[in-house]
Amino acid sequence: MRKLPLMLLVAGVGLGAGGAALAKRDTPELAYRKLIAGKVAGKPQSCIDTRFRQPQLSAYGNKLIYRVSDKLVYVNETNGGCQGVARGDALISRRYQTRACSGDIAQTVQLPPNVPTGSCALGMFTPYTKP
Repeated sequence: MRKLPLMLLVAGVGLGAGGAALAKRDTPELAYRKLIAGKVAGKPQSCIDTRFRQPQLSAYGNKLIYRVSDKLVYVNETNGGCQGVARGDALISRRYQTRACSGDIAQTVQLPPNVPTGSCALGMFTPYTKP
């Protein structure tokens, strides 16, 4: 009988630690603010070159974030529908050039089953640079 309360206490402590770990994770909005912190917004551009060495793509709400380097980040306000990128879905668009432009249609796909999860139209690309 004495073991049962001890196990419940240990389980409760474990759950409390898990809750603390979850509380430490940034919300998408906070992560976005940290990413652009210290950077200055430039003039929005209709197209960007997509031949970057290894750009990182992420999403926060209806924003697609192209992180080119620690000093350069492009933020694209979409019309919504591509939030699946935030959970790891692939972003696929058909381009016949090396640029992504405002008005291009992109589709999110869950890999590996190749299930479409959404689509969006790209907006203007706002560059954020570190001075």
